Amino acid sequence: MSSALPRARRRALRPLQYAAVVAATALALTACGSDGPTGGDATAGGSTPTADAPAADLFPVTIPNTFGATTVESKPERVATVNWGNHDVPIALGIVPVGIQKSTYGDDDTDGVLPWTFEALEAIGGTDENLPTLFDETAGIPFESVANTEPDVILAAYSGLSKEDWTTLQGIAPTVSYPNAAWGTNWRDMALIDGQALGLADEAQALIDDVEATIAEGLAARPDIEGKTFAYVWIDQANASKISLYTPLDSRVQLVNDLGMTDAPSVVDLASDTDAFYVELSAEQADVLSDVDVLVAYGDDSTLAALQADPLLSKIPAVARGSVAVVPDATPLAAATSGPTILSVPWALDDYLDLFQAAAEKVG
Repeated sequence: MSSALPRARRRALRPLQYAAVVAATALALTACGSDGPTGGDATAGGSTPTADAPAADLFPVTIPNTFGATTVESKPERVATVNWGNHDVPIALGIVPVGIQKSTYGDDDTDGVLPWTFEALEAIGGTDENLPTLFDETAGIPFESVANTEPDVILAAYSGLSKEDWTTLQGIAPTVSYPNAAWGTNWRDMALIDGQALGLADEAQALIDDVEATIAEGLAARPDIEGKTFAYVWIDQANASKISLYTPLDSRVQLVNDLGMTDAPSVVDLASDTDAFYVELSAEQADVLSDVDVLVAYGDDSTLAALQADPLLSKIPAVARGSVAVVPDATPLAAATSGPTILSVPWALDDYLDLFQAAAEKVG
């Protein structure tokens, strides 16, 4: 099953300057260069290259990945994306994809599109006539729906594709997969790899530079975060016998590294023998995390009290002193930072940094 974005919706938008930045970026990308192709409005799968490097001169391009390599012969006109967040790259670059993943986790208004994506789509006219098809991936990638969008390229630099998935998608269109570990591509590499497939790697790097500058500004206002050690976990409060510990391979962990924090040595040791994005730790071993300054956990307003009341989890010093950054589960903030993208990071940054600053202030 596939669907399209609704035309009318209510949304608690971020400050208007965010949409203005996206619109300005799209305008700059479509306006640069008088010698290359020109155009005013972004259209589904289309954008305008710079004068210095017309898109035709950048192709064919071959991008290696875990399963082999993908060659994009010419500039894609119709761009589809699968799995989490890849659609944010072409959208940030002024391209309206023909099809994107339907988002469910953290989708506060249940329309299948997360707020930063919608705001950016709106800024480039992608919520009017050029509505992307939404791929419902609840039961796996709907290959027929993807094929029906007739893409020239399929972006999945951040994904958990199996080799079978990739091979099937390759039969539809050249498919860009992850370079190393499933779900392990950080937001920078996602932007660069997907951007390269579009002939817009330099433009993607410019966006990365802007986001890094925004992060630096946010950290300057929150000095207690820098240098703290952390562990990122998910604990089922209904069954707290296990701790799911995200490894340094995971993109959400790498985002916290970008915020000036370091993986606790205990986390590095526990993850040393795996190429997975998480490992499980028995609650009876919770005291292993004694070197953690800030514990990052999904939950709600009751989470810290529940952790402190647990006879085993309360042995973690960060829990005992309350230096826990609780990310509200199944919210847009959780979605924005669980699979960070070039658009979601600046959208979520202030709220996310506030959580870490409050937790870091409690570290002795």
